[in-house]
Amino acid sequence: MRYACAVSKLPFFLTLVPAASCLAQEAPPIKASAQRPNIILVMTDDQGYGDVAFRGHQHLKTPALDDLAKTAIRFDRFYAAAPVCSPTRGSCITGRHPYRYGIRGANNGHMKPEEHTLAEVLRTHGYRTGHFGKWHLGTLTKTIKDSNRGGPRSVKHFAPPWEHGFDRCFSTEAKVPTFDPMKTPASWAGGTGKKQPGSPYGTAYWNEAGERVTAELEGDDSALIMDRALPFIEASVRADKPFFTVIWFHAPHLPVVAGPKHLAPYASIEKPQHKHYYGCITALDEQVGRLRKRLRALGVAQDTMLWYCSDNGPEGQDKAPGRTLGLRGRKRSLFEGGVRVPAFLEWPGRFQEAKVIAAPCVTSDYFPTILAVLGLKPDDRPLDGINLMPLLTGETAWRSQGIGFQSRNQATWVEDRYKLVIQKNKVMLFNLAEDRQEKADIAKTSPKVKARMMAALTAWQKSCSSSAAGADYK
Repeated sequence: MRYACAVSKLPFFLTLVPAASCLAQEAPPIKASAQRPNIILVMTDDQGYGDVAFRGHQHLKTPALDDLAKTAIRFDRFYAAAPVCSPTRGSCITGRHPYRYGIRGANNGHMKPEEHTLAEVLRTHGYRTGHFGKWHLGTLTKTIKDSNRGGPRSVKHFAPPWEHGFDRCFSTEAKVPTFDPMKTPASWAGGTGKKQPGSPYGTAYWNEAGERVTAELEGDDSALIMDRALPFIEASVRADKPFFTVIWFHAPHLPVVAGPKHLAPYASIEKPQHKHYYGCITALDEQVGRLRKRLRALGVAQDTMLWYCSDNGPEGQDKAPGRTLGLRGRKRSLFEGGVRVPAFLEWPGRFQEAKVIAAPCVTSDYFPTILAVLGLKPDDRPLDGINLMPLLTGETAWRSQGIGFQSRNQATWVEDRYKLVIQKNKVMLFNLAEDRQEKADIAKTSPKVKARMMAALTAWQKSCSSSAAGADYK
């Protein structure tokens, strides 16, 4: 039996146990070649549940995502951990709700050094780690003005990805235009109106040495991100090393701009905001297809877990006409439209046939699922995600525990059938199995269900408050 060494910044031990004993009750044995699969986390920014062609969108063209829907695992009830981007991103790499470590909203707080990230854990076990795209979990420079908070004004929030386990980086603090990312776009695309179109936007890309990237930054932003991610993957394959790659696109977050190639399919659409929105989603879809094709050409697709989701629901306004497919609410809301997002897992070496997972899953599930696959056991600090392998293998069709959400004056508790919603002190209960649009409040007619879920939510909130006070950092 082998044991992991401690992660350097805390006395945190992850025990590597034999795969059979770790997963005997959860999944069939994994072939030796797949015991350390490559792992890729792809995430889009503000892509709505209905912003995919395969769900019947009348305009969008998303051939790569459509193919994933046909050939991979598709999650029909996958949730971002928060209705805005920064908190969700933290949940992806810690397995924990962001209220536990102080990232309560966008441009709020930072990833604390006491938290354990997937990059730190996997690097300890021989993985090469890379972050490409939007970080949004802290500032990236202490010296010059950058993005929303970067520079001397917010030194206390300096927390770049290279200080949280990532070996290679091509990262921004926050949003950029989705085409020519270093240049201010016209006001209709989301420019502020305070800067001349074409002038510096004010957000930089940074590498793992803390250096500002200045070359080859023109054109489609999703392609620029993939241009950096693919060489990292190729170098890992040449070195015969497993890799953990985070690819967090900026699209389709405002400012939304598409280039001529991706505008062409939408020439008949009148509103420029709409054609650019659809064009930038088609552009990012193209990069997902490019990634999948390259993994196959390199011969590593079989042993690669490729996860895909959005960080929250769509803006759903005229400048960014994202769709929720009729779900209630949008970005910033804890109703379904604000947190239910398109999501997939492709792992051909383990799951050869397409399937649909109907049970609720969440971005916090990445951490415990990946650790379980690797036979790793985390310490005893609370996690909000679960190991999804029993769901993925068909051992069970139900989620083993509820999912808690908090954001501003909202809180929810989600289970397989029911969802409890507290908004401005009003308590609502919905049966999502029969009412996916959350129209019929059944709180008064189902008092026992309401009481049970209120107790679960209250206990979970108490646990989050304890974590936020530092109880997990002993």
